[in-house]
Parts: sequence; structure tokens; C-alpha cells
Amino acid sequence: MKRINVTRCHLPERTRFDAYIDSIYESAWVTNNGPLVRELEQRLEEYLGVKNIVLVTNGTLALQIAYKLLGLTGEVITTPFTFIATASSIKWEGLNVVFADIDPDTFNISPANIEKAITERTSAIVPVHVFGNPCDVEAIQDIADKNNLKVIYDAAHAFGVQYKDRSVLEWGDISTLSFHATKLFHTIEGGALVINDDSLCERARKMINFGIMGQEKIGPLGINAKMNEIQAAMGLALLGEIDGLISRRKNVTAEYDKVFAGQCQVQQWMKNASKNHGYYPLLFENEQIALKIKQALNEINVYPRRYFYPSLDNIESITGKEFNMSVSQNISRRILCLPLYPELEIKDVQNIAMVVNKAAGV
Repeated sequence: MKRINVTRCHLPERTRFDAYIDSIYESAWVTNNGPLVRELEQRLEEYLGVKNIVLVTNGTLALQIAYKLLGLTGEVITTPFTFIATASSIKWEGLNVVFADIDPDTFNISPANIEKAITERTSAIVPVHVFGNPCDVEAIQDIADKNNLKVIYDAAHAFGVQYKDRSVLEWGDISTLSFHATKLFHTIEGGALVINDDSLCERARKMINFGIMGQEKIGPLGINAKMNEIQAAMGLALLGEIDGLISRRKNVTAEYDKVFAGQCQVQQWMKNASKNHGYYPLLFENEQIALKIKQALNEINVYPRRYFYPSLDNIESITGKEFNMSVSQNISRRILCLPLYPELEIKDVQNIAMVVNKAAGV
């Protein structure tokens, strides 16, 4: 078989992208809040159904800007079952990472475990919509309100996801997105903050541009996190194709579902929530079976990923103290994400499924 990775960067129709690049050449405006960045912000606000979007260079910076905006101090509670950037960005900002274990069915942070982890030093909760599956946002908000905590959602996987007919990105004080090339919507690199509060949004716009408030005026402490026009051009070109891309991902998901029905544990999806078909995780009986399947797929040039392994409570540079997140550790050892992207052919999905079932003894 040809090489099949867990995902593949989709590039938009060349003529569509070239039209935006031509406009950049005509204006020679390549960065610093250019017209394409402003257009992409407006179109994303409309597409996603959110009030304010601030585009930035990448998803990790989006998280760091969020922490600065909300003035976090002390301890921040997050999940150990996530990409490293969720936790490392907290640590990088001089905050202490406190882990709360996950639900074994949804793979999301458990509200009950969040409550157990709160101390007098806790300033915020950073939940993750894992694989795009919405967290129990209502329970988390209740906990935050009761304890006077901020909530920043790492929504890197949740592009376009709806919960109870509204964007899941509207929950919390801030939601952040990643537009990395591996995501279903991307700007090569890139990210965004979704902010409901207008005054907070204006502060974010100044913060990502060094705190500059005019040609001769510097305001609050800032940094350079601006998205450039080339990134925005990619995003605008892809946004014109996004519904078709998600539809094709849905077809791949449906084929996997048909083949694996009742044979493997799948993620329990939040009731009343839509899917964007960004990932296809399967949970196997034990780590030995998961590794056997991974090896069998590698032998036919197929490369699933162990998202997310290792559980982050095992990363010494993050924790600084001992955590024992038993559920996250267990899930991380047994999970594999299978290849999923719009160009993946159904015959390849069927071949992958056949190898998985054979290696699993099904």
C-alpha cells in the first residue's frame, strides 16, 4: 500500500489560493493586521457562530495569550490526556499544573475530579474537548462560578462543533483553536482566541501586537503573536471548501463505524453535540493488543498514532510532583487513532480495518 499517515494536510484548489496570493503581491501588505487576516476573522465569526475571533500565529500562543489576558496565578487544573502544549503552555507561563483525571468513556476531564483538585491557590480550569467531543461544559461552569475560577477551553479539536445548537466555543471565558496543518481546518500554522467579552477582545488585539496602541504609544505588556497574510490566505481558501471536506471525513468515519460496530470501544460522545470527524480513536483491550495492531499496520505502510501517549502526569518537566492519573494512564496505553482525512479512499479504510481486526483476533 502507499504510505497512509494518521492524517494528511489538505491543500485547497490552487487557483483559489493563488487569487489571495495575487492580492498580497498587489498590496505588498504581508503582516500586521492585513486585509486578509481581518477578512478571515470576520468569515470565521460568521461560519462558527461566535462573537469575536482574534487570529494568532499558532494554537500554543493562543493559550498563552489567554492566560495572560485573564491574569492567572498559582495553580491551573487541566487534563493529563491531551497534547503536550495544553500543559506545557501553563508551565511556560510560570503557573503550576494540577491534573484532574478523565472520564473513562468520554476521555474528557471529569468535573468531579476537578472539584477534588481545587485549592486556595487555584485560579483557573483548562479543559480540553478531546477529539472534538465537548466537555461537560455546564458542570464545569457551575464549578467555576462556585469557586470564582476562570475557564479557558483548549478547543484545538473542536472546530465547527455545536452543543445544544450553539457553538461549543462560546463556553468559558475564552476558547482557543489550533489551525495547524494537521487540523481539519488550517492556516499552515495558526490559531485563534474566541472571546465573548468585547473589552477583553480589544485587550487581546493590543497584546498580540507588542501592546502597541498607536504610532507613538505603547500600552499594556504585549508580545508578537500576529497571524500573517500568507497564513490567512490559506485559511480563506480552505474555508470555501470546508463543508465538503467535513462531509468526506464523515464518509470515512461511517465506513469505520460499519466495520468496527460493537467490536472495539469507541469514545462516548456528548449528548446533543455534533461531530466534526476530526479523529477516529479506538480503545483496545490492553496495551499489547494496541501495539500489535500498530505494528501490523506499519508493516503495510499505515501509520496510526497513539493519541495521547504518554499520559502527561508522567512528564517530569510538567508536573514537578507526583500525580497518579490512573484512568488517563490506562486509556493512553490502549488507544490508537486510525488514519482519517478527506482524501482517504474507502478501499483503504477497508484494508486498514481488515488488518486491525486480524491483529486483534476478530
